[in-house]
Amino acid sequence: MGPDVPLLNDYKQEFFLKRFPQTVLGGPRFKLGYCAPPYIYVNQIILFLTPWVLGGVGTLLYQLGIMKDYCTAALSGGLMFVTALILQMANLYAKQKTVTVERMQIQNTLTDEDEFEFSSCVGSETVKFIIPGKKYIINTIFHSLLAGVLCGLGTWYLLPNRITLLYSNIGGTVMIFVFGWVTICIGEYSLIINTATETATFQALDTYEITALMRPFYIFVFIAVDLAHRFAVNTPILEQTNQILHIVFLFLPFLWAMGILPPLDALFLWGMEQLLEFGLGGSPMSSNTKLLVMFLISAGTAIASYFIPSTLGVILFMTGFGFILSLNLSEIGFAFKHTMSSHLASGKSKNMHRGLRTQFGWREFIFYVTVLTFALIEASLLHQFAAFSSFSTASPQAIVSYFLILLLTIMWILREIQRVYLFGVFRNPFYPKDVRTVTVFMEKQRRLMKVGVVRRILLTLVSPFAMIAFLSLDHSLQNLHSVSVCIGFTRMFRMVWQNTENALLDIVVVSVAQMLVLSPDLWWNRSLDTGIRLLLVGILRDRLLQFASKLQFAIAILLTSWTEKKQRRKSTATLITLNVVFFPILLIFIAISALLSSPLLPLFTLPVFLIGFPRPVRSWPGPVGAAACVCSDTVYYQQMVPSLAGALQSALAAGSLGLSLPGSHYLCRFQDRLVWILVLEKGFTYCGVNIKGLELQETSCHAAEAHRVDEIFGMAFEHQEHTKILSPNHHFGHILTPCTVLPVRLYSDARNVLSGIIDSHENLKHLKDDFIKVLVWMLVQYCYKRSKTWESSGSVNKKGSVPKTQHSGEVERSQPPREEDSFSVDTVEDWTDDSDIFDLEPSGRIKGKKEPGQMGTTPKVHLSIPGSVETETPREMSPEDKLYKAVVLGLPAVDKGKQQEALPQVEFSCSYSELLSIPEEWRTAPVPSSKVNEMKQRFPEEWYHFILSQLDFFHLKEKPSNLLEDLMKDKALKDLYIHGVLSCCFGLFGLDNTVPAPSHVFRAYTGGIPWSVGLDWLTSKPELFQLALKAFRYTFKLMVDKASLGPVENFKELVNYLEEYENDWYIGLVSDLEWQQAVLQEKPYLFSLGHDPNMGIYTGRVLTLQELLVQVGKLNDEAVRGQWANLSWELLYATNDDEERYSIQAHPVLLRNLTVQAADPPLGYPVYSSELLHLPLL
Repeated sequence: MGPDVPLLNDYKQEFFLKRFPQTVLGGPRFKLGYCAPPYIYVNQIILFLTPWVLGGVGTLLYQLGIMKDYCTAALSGGLMFVTALILQMANLYAKQKTVTVERMQIQNTLTDEDEFEFSSCVGSETVKFIIPGKKYIINTIFHSLLAGVLCGLGTWYLLPNRITLLYSNIGGTVMIFVFGWVTICIGEYSLIINTATETATFQALDTYEITALMRPFYIFVFIAVDLAHRFAVNTPILEQTNQILHIVFLFLPFLWAMGILPPLDALFLWGMEQLLEFGLGGSPMSSNTKLLVMFLISAGTAIASYFIPSTLGVILFMTGFGFILSLNLSEIGFAFKHTMSSHLASGKSKNMHRGLRTQFGWREFIFYVTVLTFALIEASLLHQFAAFSSFSTASPQAIVSYFLILLLTIMWILREIQRVYLFGVFRNPFYPKDVRTVTVFMEKQRRLMKVGVVRRILLTLVSPFAMIAFLSLDHSLQNLHSVSVCIGFTRMFRMVWQNTENALLDIVVVSVAQMLVLSPDLWWNRSLDTGIRLLLVGILRDRLLQFASKLQFAIAILLTSWTEKKQRRKSTATLITLNVVFFPILLIFIAISALLSSPLLPLFTLPVFLIGFPRPVRSWPGPVGAAACVCSDTVYYQQMVPSLAGALQSALAAGSLGLSLPGSHYLCRFQDRLVWILVLEKGFTYCGVNIKGLELQETSCHAAEAHRVDEIFGMAFEHQEHTKILSPNHHFGHILTPCTVLPVRLYSDARNVLSGIIDSHENLKHLKDDFIKVLVWMLVQYCYKRSKTWESSGSVNKKGSVPKTQHSGEVERSQPPREEDSFSVDTVEDWTDDSDIFDLEPSGRIKGKKEPGQMGTTPKVHLSIPGSVETETPREMSPEDKLYKAVVLGLPAVDKGKQQEALPQVEFSCSYSELLSIPEEWRTAPVPSSKVNEMKQRFPEEWYHFILSQLDFFHLKEKPSNLLEDLMKDKALKDLYIHGVLSCCFGLFGLDNTVPAPSHVFRAYTGGIPWSVGLDWLTSKPELFQLALKAFRYTFKLMVDKASLGPVENFKELVNYLEEYENDWYIGLVSDLEWQQAVLQEKPYLFSLGHDPNMGIYTGRVLTLQELLVQVGKLNDEAVRGQWANLSWELLYATNDDEERYSIQAHPVLLRNLTVQAADPPLGYPVYSSELLHLPLL
């Protein structure tokens, strides 16, 4: 795709041009896209101006002196309430009338679904089109009542006399009156007539019709300030605020249309998050429920501290609750609940999901109680014995400040020294060079690990106690019952535990400012206590960091829109010129965005910047990890996440990932896997993260960005170019900055071309002989394990024989529904009256055949009714598949009533041979006697004896000493195995002795062999077929190993190969369900055979479980939030879901495609998304 791909296709452009005017005006639809009668537009204009008319009546009565202002407001509000109810009743009547009429009409299928047929000015279709109505009756009443209140208060708000008192300007009064009523009309229309789609959309669905309340809510906020000004006496600040807000009131339609003001759900979540973090010292939460509960508890703590009568009580209360609320209370509650209910829960439920949860036990409990006790003792002792005094260079608080400055410097150095780049600019000379293997890295990393331990101790224990000392010595705490003290110090006594690093930085900044500005007459020292200073510094620090990140993001978009040739559009030069000319305005936009803590939205990811609406840090409304686009690749992320979470614990605790705060994003890379990590909440010794896995099947856009990620990580960790001290980061300015590498236990993926192995005549010539050996071993192991189950069930008597009632392989002969060894096709009994001749399978076929634990599916030929169209499950077919695909007709007729003769009883010379006998139903293969004699010649008797000699029969309580010798001499037992092996060879290879072709080997491996009589018999014995298929796959893997590692020297080595395959390998197909289960069970090795029909080559894929290095980098948080904000706007408002749209194309610097993938569904499409993972950092 070129850079000039349309931002919106033609259909979406037309749709957008219809929707946007509707959004600006609050709901009226004046651009329909088809011809409508004039009364449709006239009716909408009348309804739009109705609030103004009703308010104008009250305004006129007030201006004429007939009514007082509050009576005017009540009159206008009452008229609007009645009007709103009448309109809603009209909609209900129109819906009821339309339903009655539609039952008698024939629906016109040729009518466009968006087009209405209008019959009259007040017809039912007209009413339904203009007034869609409410989904719930309660909203009908509530919204009508709210519309009346809004109109009444709006009339009071815009009384001309009142506006004149504020501005003393007739021209300004007229402007505010006219355009103010336009704002109110827009709010009323969206509330009661037709709710417009908002550009600021947070939820994909408006289930409870909250969107209609958004615009009236903001109008009420402005009116509330005016009411406060009316009833407050001599408050200049309120008067100035009211004057400013009256002017801003006129621009509300612009703010709504541009999507700057958030919807109500996002507004309240964002407001609680900001108050919790900056007003109460907490952390953003991972769910709405946790956020609400934590906000209420934290606010209650701050309020309660106001009423404590003694300073010592205040300090102890703030210290204790600050520590407790900074802990991972949800996990502590989970552990307590789990402990209390453990005697009722089953063993399975006890351990469920505990692998990724914080292990909270007695050790952690004792540690937290000890830390809390020492904190309370320290705070009380310093308060009791250290005299409060104003801050000076020799005061106790100043001495603690010097120690805090030193502590901040040391911790900052210890954190930066563990990252690969210092400040993201220069390579760290202390970081290990050329990191490729785990052993080398861990050896070189040992010194840095010691540094991490020292930093963890300073961060967890030393820093909080030092800051508590600073706060406890502050003289501001002497002011009891002070709102500023309660807010400021409650926040800081919690923040020293919740966010230790930032709290340390804030206290150092305030301390340095006090040292530099000792004059008591300055505003900083006179009007503000230490708690409020720390609050202001904390907000300023956060907003400055956001401003810097947003500025970097904006500059990256500006520069790359020209320097990246594939991003250079025809309009690029114009857009860059405009941004340069209006750069001060761009800086203002970035500053406002940082001030509101809202994302900077690049429209279509072009250098056209808007202010996105404020939203919670996690950016998405749904629960964490609730949805993902699950596919076959998901299991690889499920397997690696527990190990990755453990590695993240160490890295976050040591500080090698930099300053990780809620809202931080990290990207991990290993081979074809990309892992996206979002930090959601953080507190004392814990961190909550969400881990997402991106798709492995790379598209061209995905591959381009992944290649750039590999290049950045390769330059940082693998290249030998770092001979110079402090060599620069060649990718500085990219949104990804490498941090470190983590040792993670996961699967490495190796793919090899098997040319020269699978097509080697020498290898294929030995394939059948090896298959016979492997199959003999497989059958003996199967029968031996079955004998153990008989022994455990007590069905083996003293002589080793097995009762016939217990014989698992016995075939029922009394009612033969069909003949297992005949040549019948079995079409009659499987086709029922309910069957469809075009079904992919007959209704009764193969149902219940698959046993749990069997590999793959049983391929069986199903013949369709003659004359019908043959169908089969679509899959990739090689030319050989198409050649063999034929309808088998003309098979001999079979007498279904003929009884099958019972098999002759096998006489064993050893009484214990019954334990290793092959099931009776496996001996019924229709094999010619000549082939039996031929198989006796080929049967590897020495190998058979060697396998038997390896059996121990420990499970038998009483056994003769010469048991193994008797088993080897039993000719009847050997003949059973000869017949079993021949049956399987007959099913897989047929009766000829030719060397199999590579295509036949591939088809046999995948279970897709063409139909034959032998295969039909074999597939009717699912358990035997699975054993034969498993043996063939082992044989193929053995052939590959022999070609790679050399021939097998002796039987012992061959047994070692097979036992290793059985215990440590899964050998099958990637598409098998068992493949995914093997990955989750962490089988050490997995092998699969594949075929590329385009290139005509066969490939082998080997997964190896081992501890490997995963590269981790930190993303620019604001770049991610900005692109996600654009994605939300583009898909939820502009509905631009085109898969080839411009904003999803590859961008090697912004990682635009990967960022879109990592968004929460339905807007993004990660293949894996974890629930909230609690990582203990203790």
